[in-house]
Amino acid sequence: MSARTDSDRQGDVQDGTETDEDEEYGIEDARRARWTATGTGALLALAGVAAALLRLTGSAPALVPAAYALGAAVCALAAFLGSRGRTRRALWLLIAGVMIMAVGDQSD
Repeated sequence: MSARTDSDRQGDVQDGTETDEDEEYGIEDARRARWTATGTGALLALAGVAAALLRLTGSAPALVPAAYALGAAVCALAAFLGSRGRTRRALWLLIAGVMIMAVGDQSD
């Protein structure tokens, strides 16, 4: 059996032969992810605001438009973070924003 010691691992890092898993994506992939996160967040935020305004004029309980507005705010934050390159956080915030809007829709 061949086991690597800590000194072998440090030698690989110093020689530059160790590859980082995050470097497998190129610049174009990162740019596409930023645009996708930004566009999706903006679209979902716009849809949430529109739904909140439509439900506000109806006879729905106050929780429903508030949930849509809160979900829209979370999606707008995701769009902002996506434009700054924080695409993983933006994805999770998009999921959370849609879930908040879905809870508001179910409480109607």
